[in-house]
Amino acid sequence: MTETHGVDPTPTPLALLLLGREADPNSERGVECPGDLPAASDPDLVDRARAAKAALGDRVFILGHHYQRDEVIEFADVTGDSFKLARDAAARPEAEYIVFCGVHFMAESADILTGDDQQVVLPDLAAGCSMADMATAEQVAECWDVLTDAGIADVTVPVSYMNSSADIKAFTGKHGGTICTSSNAQRALEWAFEQGQKVLFLPDQHLGRNTAVRDLGLSLDDCVLYNPHKPNGGLTAEQLRDAKMILWRGHCSVHGRFSVDSVNDVRERIPGVTVLVHPECKYEVVAAADMVGSTEYIIKALDAAEPGSKWAIGTELNLVRRLAKAHPDKEIVFLDRTVCFCSTMNRIDLPHLVWALESLVEGRVPNVITVDAETEKYAKAALDRMLALP
Repeated sequence: MTETHGVDPTPTPLALLLLGREADPNSERGVECPGDLPAASDPDLVDRARAAKAALGDRVFILGHHYQRDEVIEFADVTGDSFKLARDAAARPEAEYIVFCGVHFMAESADILTGDDQQVVLPDLAAGCSMADMATAEQVAECWDVLTDAGIADVTVPVSYMNSSADIKAFTGKHGGTICTSSNAQRALEWAFEQGQKVLFLPDQHLGRNTAVRDLGLSLDDCVLYNPHKPNGGLTAEQLRDAKMILWRGHCSVHGRFSVDSVNDVRERIPGVTVLVHPECKYEVVAAADMVGSTEYIIKALDAAEPGSKWAIGTELNLVRRLAKAHPDKEIVFLDRTVCFCSTMNRIDLPHLVWALESLVEGRVPNVITVDAETEKYAKAALDRMLALP
């Protein structure tokens, strides 16, 4: 359990045409666009943030996830995906305070990997992750009981995506499984199938399915979808015994809204465009794209791209905008016509960051994220197995 204490694309025919307020009837539930981009914060806060950070010096280390808005990234000591940032924090033992500009599960991972004398601060406790919330400890324990009753628990290895709570990571570690990122999911699944006959993949069904079918050569028929809101996951014991991949019914609220129509539409609007999407997108979207890869892969692909090339990127909007600004010699657009950002990630704005830093300057440590010892033990075991992957 976790304790908590107290370049802008211009709307042109070739880029982003609508600002929010759209719902796609073909999207998964919970992936409606949250609306307009958040307004920029009061510029006076920039000076306050600089002053507070300077006053804290090496005592504070600020982590900025790629999906954060620019006004927050400006003050980050390092940027990256969730696991890279947690490891960066662990590599800075001299920092008393780790301020994680990301979401709750990321701060938990940082607490697991950092020293007991370091405190991890999340500037806004409301910054959660809808995907991580789609798998609770109670639901996963019940799922394991279902697998046990079907006679397959002893040949099933849990593999949990980094985008999961500490409780789910601990469940994974306790049952001999490993954690994965979108970059090493193939290696994690290969390892898991060396340990057992089946994989229970949590909590993102799309990353699990895309990796199993595209990278490991399994078929869609080898995959079944476990729905925690239905008795026995909505599956028969025979379906579970026949399956190789048992996918949890979870998804990312941002990546889940991209559709094949989005891909077809951008190809019509921008001849010669390369469509590059994140593996959290639906299987049919990944199949229709030209390239697929993790956040770090997307960044490196754009860095290496030829000047004048055209790209439609299927991932979080703040990163796409930042890439477009960084590469003015390339045409980079958001894959969907509707501008859509990660609403929970954007809760970490400059006012919250300034409040957290100024609180530290005043000697108060706000919003500390602490993972209890038992959960940390098993979650770290799962993380360590991932680090040991070849």
